Amino acid sequence: MELYKGRPESMEGRLPREVRTYDYLDELGLEYYRTDHEPADNMEACNVIDSVLGVIICKNLFLCNRQKTNFYLLMMPGDKKFKTKELSSQIGSSRLSFADADDMLKYLDIEPGSVSIMGLMNDKGHDVQLLIDEDVLDGEELGCHPCVCTSSLKLNTKEVLDKFLPATGHDYKTVHLVGED
Repeated sequence: MELYKGRPESMEGRLPREVRTYDYLDELGLEYYRTDHEPADNMEACNVIDSVLGVIICKNLFLCNRQKTNFYLLMMPGDKKFKTKELSSQIGSSRLSFADADDMLKYLDIEPGSVSIMGLMNDKGHDVQLLIDEDVLDGEELGCHPCVCTSSLKLNTKEVLDKFLPATGHDYKTVHLVGED
């Protein structure tokens, strides 16, 4: 794996959702670094990707309430454990669960394994609320997928918050997750 600045030289073999992500970031004038890789299905693979990027990739969870009327994208450090009860009380939504693949595709144009803040550019109806753990906000940079699980990006956190999110029409709510037993 190598680290590259910006978009791939060739878009051959890349999914349209990935190409749209690079187009969007370039239109906004955001600087980003990229590495291409096999889908990471275990922590060892994730650790290799993290070391190439020089940043810990965020754990991104796509959640919903029981009635499937509220959808949430949670960004948290990859090393924290997710506890539903801990988050539910902060956002006033009981019975949180993982949203299904059909809803991921419908709202974020993302498939399982590729969930990322970048998917918010596809949420034209603003149906998904972004929740960010305060530890992610403390980092100078963040790692995420460009809407596919075969590439990962490193972006400046402040630019994501100040340029990317406003361009998508989304805001975020800061949450505090302890993630311990």
